[in-house]
Amino acid sequence: FAHRLRSTHDAILVGVGTVLADDPELTVRHVKGRNPFRIVVDSHLGLPLEAKILQNQEKARTIIATTSQAPPRKIRKLKAQGIETLCVDGMMNAEGSGRVDLQKLLQELGQRQIASVLVEGGATIITSCLQEKLADRLVIIVAPKILGRGIEAVADLGNQSMDEAIKLDFRKVSRRGGDIIIDAIPVN
Repeated sequence: FAHRLRSTHDAILVGVGTVLADDPELTVRHVKGRNPFRIVVDSHLGLPLEAKILQNQEKARTIIATTSQAPPRKIRKLKAQGIETLCVDGMMNAEGSGRVDLQKLLQELGQRQIASVLVEGGATIITSCLQEKLADRLVIIVAPKILGRGIEAVADLGNQSMDEAIKLDFRKVSRRGGDIIIDAIPVN
């Protein structure tokens, strides 16, 4: 299902944390279809040059969204590997460290004719997209398992009450194996 979903988008977006934790390829391998662009949000270019997502550029191209704080030497090394980097500076935080501006990034991707982006990242990227109201569709897969305390899918959104919660309009609910798939649109 995830590979079919990938094949229907122009790009897949993850944060550097997902690359460091999982070392994903982010290609379409289990169904027929085209490989989307692979976009990594990495403000300081901390991803290793050996990461799977940086390999096989002839099969699936990778673009790294970074900031002006990225080391120029690493940008040159990535370019030598055929990897494009985009400098998309955002606001500086209290520590003087900048983050990639996701809204500007999506605008830049749109100018490159990349019209649909599947955010397959971890809690940091997903939370940022929800906070900035950049998501126009959510596909949520719920497995019939209780893990207990585990990895958050969404971090703290700062909501203090149920009235502030992001409301969802369920468009389709289906089952695949034991999993429940919810296709929804945020309505806030």
